[in-house]
Amino acid sequence: MRFPLNQRTRQRAHQAIDAAPDGFFFAPPVEPTRTLGQSAKLHAMLADVARQVEWPVNGKMERLTVDDWKSVVVASLMQEKRMAAGLRGGFVILGKRTSSMSIREMSEAIEFLYSFGAENGVTWSEPVEVPGWVR
Repeated sequence: MRFPLNQRTRQRAHQAIDAAPDGFFFAPPVEPTRTLGQSAKLHAMLADVARQVEWPVNGKMERLTVDDWKSVVVASLMQEKRMAAGLRGGFVILGKRTSSMSIREMSEAIEFLYSFGAENGVTWSEPVEVPGWVR
């Protein structure tokens, strides 16, 4: 069973752990993974970037695919520093997959893309929602 944590449920969780016999397993809480809406938004934004921005690859400017941009953005956001040799030469950046990102991490990726897009003149295909209090 799952319960939202508050003062009462937190006490009950402590009691349940204290009462559990040795050998029982405890699964610590984990942050919820990204939503399908966040995933769709990220991919739409990556498609906009892929259509509008050239990026240096092997010393020459070219248009990257959505998957290439996803790799660049995730590695940049997570500041990955792990590389492995490819099976037939070359290198592979080892890093986090967007499917395992938390809601918070995916929000950071979307904000990161908005910032990158503003710096590189990207026009977003999805209109930016302005909060009502701003209008």
